[in-house]
Amino acid sequence: MKTFFRHTTLILGASLLVACNNIGSMDFPGVYKISIPQGNIITQAMVDQLRPGMTKRQVVFVMGTPLVRDPYHQDRWDYIYSFQPGGGVRGQERLSVVFVDDQLVSFSGDFTPSVEADS
Repeated sequence: MKTFFRHTTLILGASLLVACNNIGSMDFPGVYKISIPQGNIITQAMVDQLRPGMTKRQVVFVMGTPLVRDPYHQDRWDYIYSFQPGGGVRGQERLSVVFVDDQLVSFSGDFTPSVEADS
């Protein structure tokens, strides 16, 4: 009889631990959580410097080395930046740059050129 109660208590305790962990992350008050930046930082000022006809070297000078270079599409570079503040929701920004014959022809993503940059 004692082993039955012991096993039942053990199973119940393990079930409670698993259930509590699934409800939410184990947030303890007063515990510091670090912010996690990953990828290439992309700013509006960087995007405003991009012009059609720029070479790949010029784009690397402005934007930095791309995070993703597809081996099957060498003329498309992807710049991705994600940031998760400590305990917060992760945000992500993306910019894809397309070249033809080593010349920038277009870019798309979460940024567009400013009106001031066009004039």
